[in-house]
Amino acid sequence: MKLGSRLGAEFIGTFLLVFGGTGAAVLAAQFIDPVSSEATGLGIGFLGVSLAFGLTVVAGAYALGPISGGHFNPAISIGLAASKRFPWKDVAPYVVVQVLAAITASATLWVIAINKKGSTADALAAGGFAANGFGDHSPGQYALLAGFLIEVILTAVFLLVIMGVTDKLAAPGFAALSIGLTLTLIHLISIPVTNTSVNPARSTGPALALAVNGEGWALGQLWLFWVAPILGGCLGALIYTVVGKDSGEADPSGEDAMGA
Repeated sequence: MKLGSRLGAEFIGTFLLVFGGTGAAVLAAQFIDPVSSEATGLGIGFLGVSLAFGLTVVAGAYALGPISGGHFNPAISIGLAASKRFPWKDVAPYVVVQVLAAITASATLWVIAINKKGSTADALAAGGFAANGFGDHSPGQYALLAGFLIEVILTAVFLLVIMGVTDKLAAPGFAALSIGLTLTLIHLISIPVTNTSVNPARSTGPALALAVNGEGWALGQLWLFWVAPILGGCLGALIYTVVGKDSGEADPSGEDAMGA
């Protein structure tokens, strides 16, 4: 598959992931009564947001995985390249497109959210806009070390699963479902700690949206959500290569990677 086609698929898939997952967090995690401005019990909560991220991955991987490999995540592209399952020469174009898609998705989501009756830019920014954070900006007030460890560990687990279910010895047809369920599990574990990244592009979109609207804390903490997932992705790929002896090598185009 030509690089242009693969990059187009990566843009669409990453847009879907960020728009669907963070959109669930911003628009549906809790319902705010327009009259009293108080939260009600009608929102989907952590469980619903976790499922939203997982379901977007399932949809994107089944629809676009055959075209681009369905990475939708810089940590996955870099981790797969580190394990020789994806060509290094394609990593930079993939990462650039993934980040641009995440920024576009966050900007689109902001336009939708700001057009709700009574919504203001200050209120959206104060609500965090589904950005990732640690310390005072962690949903559960977890410190930097906790955020770093959980992002490294869970991204490593994510890469282990991705490499395992896309191995040539794995049962065909279930990779996207397995990866989506794993991402759901990851969110169930780590939303209280960092609001769950395991994806630098997903973190970059909301952070920039907040910065443009006067809240710079997410941009200031963004380094963690690049360093930890990339480190975790490379770690997971290394572990699978050693323990699983990487019995199946990916097509050079990356089309059998099916990440998220």
